[in-house]
Amino acid sequence: MSTFSKRLAQTDLVALQLASFNEQAVKRALTATTPSLTDFQALLSPAALPFLTPMLEQARDLTRQQFGAARQLFAPLYMSNLCANECTYCGFSMSQAIKRRVLNGDELMQEALAVKALGHDQLLLVAGEHERKVGMAYFRQHIPRFKPLFSRLMLEVQPLSQDDYHQLKQLGIDTVLVYQETYQRQAYANYHLKGNKMDMLWRLDCPDRIAAAGIDKIGLGILLGLADWRLDAVLLAMHLRYLQQQFPYSQFSIALPRLRPCSGGINSAYPVNDKELVQLYCAFRLLSPELDLTLSTRESPALRDLLLPLMITSVSAGSKTQPGGYQVAPQSLQQFSIDDDRSAEQMAIRICELGLQPVWTNWHPAFGRG
Repeated sequence: MSTFSKRLAQTDLVALQLASFNEQAVKRALTATTPSLTDFQALLSPAALPFLTPMLEQARDLTRQQFGAARQLFAPLYMSNLCANECTYCGFSMSQAIKRRVLNGDELMQEALAVKALGHDQLLLVAGEHERKVGMAYFRQHIPRFKPLFSRLMLEVQPLSQDDYHQLKQLGIDTVLVYQETYQRQAYANYHLKGNKMDMLWRLDCPDRIAAAGIDKIGLGILLGLADWRLDAVLLAMHLRYLQQQFPYSQFSIALPRLRPCSGGINSAYPVNDKELVQLYCAFRLLSPELDLTLSTRESPALRDLLLPLMITSVSAGSKTQPGGYQVAPQSLQQFSIDDDRSAEQMAIRICELGLQPVWTNWHPAFGRG
């Protein structure tokens, strides 16, 4: 059976990293009807920075053609900060001396109703990776309670088996997010020191299992700041193209979060500035016009407002990144600090001011879901 890990093992990463591009290569990429991965590399190269304005114009036009003025709003609900992994960049890492919490059924419902009261109809369920206490038994018990409240349920937890994802689909999960963090093997090993997350291949092939289980939509991403961001972005693009070819009926989203301050976290040795982040999002829009591009509250209000009319199609709003953050335990420690602390209502108003349409409901339950 073909998997992306096998495809990646056959890829010459050194050649990708050493590839250089000039002005002519960038111009070719900008005029390509269907950009190749080589074109994508050119658009990510330093040679493309003088062409950022035409890139932005193309990204804006493609986004308008594919999505119109619609911009999706969602919020995360953190179910637990318990984690069995040691990841040097995460505030929930197992060695961190923080108060651990797994929300029970009543607490989950309080949080869900608080999110619903903000106006949200699309919910992202998040948890630290702890299979014994926050695994399938926990999900089977609690996820069905969310389904009547929200038009779309998304999940971001530890990688699971194909059978588990099939069960999650039956429980009401529409979207699963699994970010690779970095595709570079040595960098991955340097940051993941203990726990199941050390198994890079299990994580790498997780989107294959999600798609094979029939989950409607898959969220991919890298954590910018862990390694050479241009190389990771190219490998993410390769992964996206592979999945689009293998699973043509699946939908995909991309998120490109940057490292943020957190308890016990590291400083980035590979910082990505705002201009480079804009270039990166532009390149993904030109590569795949139908792709849902997500920007979280990690980023500043000014940057989110800039990118929403140009290429971003989905944003979190009024986010809390700790279990119980909305109602049960608002003073508990966050997984990471956020930069855009506007409420969901303020975000919706701003989207309208930008000439766009805030969309709270992804798919009305009256029309049914597969």
